[in-house]
Amino acid sequence: MAETRTPPSSISTPDGRTLVVHQGGAPDGFPIVVHHGTPAAGMVLERESAMAAERGLRVIGFDRPGYGGSDRKRGRTVADVALDAEVILDALGLERCITWGGSGGGPHALACAAMLGERCVAAFSISGVAPWDAPGLDWCARMGADNVAEFVESAKGEEALVAYLADAPYQFATVTPRDLVASIRSVVSDVDAEVMTEVIATQWVEVMQYGLTNGPSGWIDDDLAMTRPWGFDVTAPRPGGVPVEIWHGAHDLMVPAAHSQWLAKHVPGAVYRFFEDEGHVSLLERHMAVFYDAVARYTF
Repeated sequence: MAETRTPPSSISTPDGRTLVVHQGGAPDGFPIVVHHGTPAAGMVLERESAMAAERGLRVIGFDRPGYGGSDRKRGRTVADVALDAEVILDALGLERCITWGGSGGGPHALACAAMLGERCVAAFSISGVAPWDAPGLDWCARMGADNVAEFVESAKGEEALVAYLADAPYQFATVTPRDLVASIRSVVSDVDAEVMTEVIATQWVEVMQYGLTNGPSGWIDDDLAMTRPWGFDVTAPRPGGVPVEIWHGAHDLMVPAAHSQWLAKHVPGAVYRFFEDEGHVSLLERHMAVFYDAVARYTF
């Protein structure tokens, strides 16, 4: 099938907020709800849309509250975003979906698996974080210095995080593609730097700058949600036994592999795929076709 990306659309939530939705892939394909990273936005990129279309998949991304065109929901939890995903499914007239989230989106995909019951056919966490209070996990160990500083401030509360992001060593609102890798080098492993071509860097900058159009509120709320209780128990059995896959690269400095190893041990029945030669960025850049083949196996 030919890939078709449609203009963004707006959906209203029961509490009066607006969520901006982006779609691509095969218009009549099996729906895949994507949870973007932190900071970012729900834009569907051409390559992803094409790969999804080839497999008969419809990609649905959305700007989490506070990002892009979506209204902020101050104090939101990870679980709240899963409920927003269900609102989107209802508005689009969709009964079921597969979901995946990368990096800061990973917890939100796991929330959908835990909370949407039979509507969620399968969930994938790609390079995703574990809960802040995960027993036995040193959350910041082997993490790049800039991310450590950011999450330490997040754990102190909103005021500290706002102050930190206002003077962060990386300013995505103004960074150029050429300078992107240098600006975040503490969290970019060598293997990730290799795949960050100017094309990829340009895409990152475009997505992040759109996501931060109205300021950093989405970014702030993501960090706070990740360092507070998620609103669901990731270790509890899931209704209907929704399949969960957890993917991670060994050379990840943004979200160290210990996070996925903890999730693989504590998320009931999770399938773990560990990539010895990949990092945070390179994992999907080099294995996107493999990933979408894995997603397509759950459609029926």
